[in-house]
Amino acid sequence: MTRVLVVDDQFLIRAGLVALLRAVPDIEVVGEAADGKEAVERAAATHPDVVLMDVRMPDMSGITATEQILAQARDRKPLELPLPRVLILTTFDLDEYVYAALRAGASGFLLKDAGPERLLAALAAVAGGDMLFAPSVTCRLIEAYTRRVESAVSTPADLGALTIREVEVLRLIARGMSNTEIADSLFISEATVKTHLNRTMNKLDLGSRAQAVVLAYETGLVTPGVSGG
Repeated sequence: MTRVLVVDDQFLIRAGLVALLRAVPDIEVVGEAADGKEAVERAAATHPDVVLMDVRMPDMSGITATEQILAQARDRKPLELPLPRVLILTTFDLDEYVYAALRAGASGFLLKDAGPERLLAALAAVAGGDMLFAPSVTCRLIEAYTRRVESAVSTPADLGALTIREVEVLRLIARGMSNTEIADSLFISEATVKTHLNRTMNKLDLGSRAQAVVLAYETGLVTPGVSGG
């Protein structure tokens, strides 16, 4: 059962999303929010697995709400629940929103005209720990992203803290591979892949798989347009 919090300032859109999700047997809608501030409060109260997050909302944007939701989840003591995953759902196909969502820790970015089947597939992918972006889209976004923010990026984390296998897993994640594909490539189990990924994210203080991809490109572990990094 995937627990979902739906956030959108437009009532009809929010109601439509809730109705769609409630018709799916393995999804539970645990709450709704009409703006970013309410989303942060509802996330703290309901501990959703996935947050469907609109971007442009009054008082607090979806990007800021994403940052705050993930920050408050990381600050829980003890960390008895996994971090929620945020799927950005917006009408606006703007690069600025995609980049901001990645930096905030979102696990995916989807347009509202994608259709019900695509939305449910994206929700399942994000809930399962994968990124929403297809490999080709990931490479295009990150290539543009690294060019635009090169001068503003702070010193990258030291990858020397990672083991050889953790570096291998990070490299394959940055190439857009799923946990299943990584497991097959390295001849290990999916559970082992998740263990390596969790340790990598803890060591590098990362909040999402998307941030791990960004870091891999920023540190030069992989290079846009070059197979295998």
